[in-house]
Amino acid sequence: MKDDYLVLVARFLFSSIFIAAGFGHFSSKEIEMAALAGVPLASLAVPLSGVMSLAGGISVLVGYRARLGALVLAAFLVPVTLAMHKFWGVADPMTAQIQMVMFMKNMSLLGGALLIAHFGAGPLSLDARRAARAVTAGAAAGAVARP
Repeated sequence: MKDDYLVLVARFLFSSIFIAAGFGHFSSKEIEMAALAGVPLASLAVPLSGVMSLAGGISVLVGYRARLGALVLAAFLVPVTLAMHKFWGVADPMTAQIQMVMFMKNMSLLGGALLIAHFGAGPLSLDARRAARAVTAGAAAGAVARP
């Protein structure tokens, strides 16, 4: 039972960065920064990435279709990481170091998203509740169907 809460706390901590940062993707400042970094169609791509970040983050947080939400976050992280944190192309050593840390942070988040995509949201989630109801409904239907 203690482990159930550990997974819930982990989902909260993991998803919080996506939910908090997702809202910023609708600001003109974020769109401008992405455009300056060379992101094509930044005025469309950045808000779309904000929707992905928010939808995936909320999905993982509440554990509703968390595997799909985690895959959405993975799909968000790959292009964002490669487009926005190109530490290998930065001349200034301090900026390169910061971008490398951001790149590695995103790689770690990608690993977490892939773990959730594989293992699911855990026992204290809407997915687990839905699965338990399906089992109960299936058992009840089986009990009624027997002669």
